[in-house]
Amino acid sequence: MDRRDSRSQHHRHPLAKVIVLLALTVVFLAGGYALRLYAQTKNALDTTYDNHTAKKTHVDLSKQKPFSVLLLGTDTGGLGRSDKGRTDTMILVTVNPQKKRTTMVSIPRDTMSHVASSDYTGVTKINSAYTYGGTKLAQATVKDLINVPINYYALVNLDGLEKIVDAVGGVDVNVAFSWTDPHVGSYKFTKGKMHLDGKAALAYARMRHEDPEGDYGRQKRQQEVIEQVVKKVLSAKSLSRYSSLMQTLSSDLRTNLSFDELVTLATNYRGAFTDVREDSLKGDGAYIGAAAYQVPSTTELQRISDLARAELGLSKTPLDNYNTKQNQLNTNAGFNWEDGSNPAYHVYQDLP
Repeated sequence: MDRRDSRSQHHRHPLAKVIVLLALTVVFLAGGYALRLYAQTKNALDTTYDNHTAKKTHVDLSKQKPFSVLLLGTDTGGLGRSDKGRTDTMILVTVNPQKKRTTMVSIPRDTMSHVASSDYTGVTKINSAYTYGGTKLAQATVKDLINVPINYYALVNLDGLEKIVDAVGGVDVNVAFSWTDPHVGSYKFTKGKMHLDGKAALAYARMRHEDPEGDYGRQKRQQEVIEQVVKKVLSAKSLSRYSSLMQTLSSDLRTNLSFDELVTLATNYRGAFTDVREDSLKGDGAYIGAAAYQVPSTTELQRISDLARAELGLSKTPLDNYNTKQNQLNTNAGFNWEDGSNPAYHVYQDLP
C-alpha cells in the first residue's frame, strides 16, 4: 500500500467521471427531465427523502451558496448481502457556484478513523462508521477527520447499481486489462470494449484485489460505470426506461436532499458541474495490530481540509483531532512515514 500522487485532476466536461455509485445522478435526472416527467419524478424521489436525519448546517440553495454532500455507497444488497453493510465508497463533494466548479475527494475505505457509538467506541476503518451509527455517524466521522461541515448526504446500495444498469439497458465499458471474477457467475472481463448487464457491471465495479491499483483502480471503474449510466439516462432514447429507473431509485437511494432542493441544484447550480475536479485523501499503508489500514499523515489531512474548506468559502483551520494526536505520538516514537512497507502503527489510549 503505497502513497499515491496527491495532485488533483481537472475535467472540463460535465459528466466524465463525476459520480461514484449513483447518488449524484439524481441531480442530473432532476435537471434532465423533471419538467417533462415532473409528477413521476417527484413521486419517486419523494420516497428517497430522509427527513429523519437532521441537517446540522443549513444552506440556502436558492441563494446559490456553496455546499457539501457526502456520497456513500454501501455494500448492502449486492452479492446476496442483507445486513447493514459498510460504505466501501465515500466521497466528499463540495459544490461552489461562484467558482463554477465541483470538487470530489475520495476517502479510501481503509482510512483509520475514530468512532463513538452505542455499539462500539474506538479506532476502526472509516467504512465501518455507517455500520455502527448509520449515515449520521458516517457524516460525523468525516467531519471530525478533516474539520469540514457536511450539509447533505446521499446513500445508495450495490443492489441499486445492478438494477439501475439493467433499467437503462446495460452499459458499455472499456476494460483496462483481462481478469475473471470468481465470486458471481465467474464473469470474464476481456481487455477492450464490453457491454455489461447489471450483474456484470456490479462485479466489474466491485473488484479490487486483482487490480494493480487496488481500491484506487476500483474507484475508476465505478466512475466509468456511473458515467455511462448518466449518459444513457440523459439521452432521448432512454425516455421509455424512466419508469423502471424511478422505481429503482425509490427503493435503493436515500438522501436528505428534498426533491425541491434537487430541482434547485439542477436549475441554479448547473454551471458548477461543468468543471469537476477529483482528488483523494492519501494514506500510508500500515498495520494496526493484525489489520491493514491506510493512515493519512497530518500534512495530508490538513491539505484535504484546506482544499474542502476553501471550496466552501471557509478559512483554513489547523487540525487538532484524534488522528493528528495519534500521528504526533507515533512520530515521536519513531514511526517512519516514508517506509512504504506497511510498518506497525500504534494506537495510544491516553491522548494528550
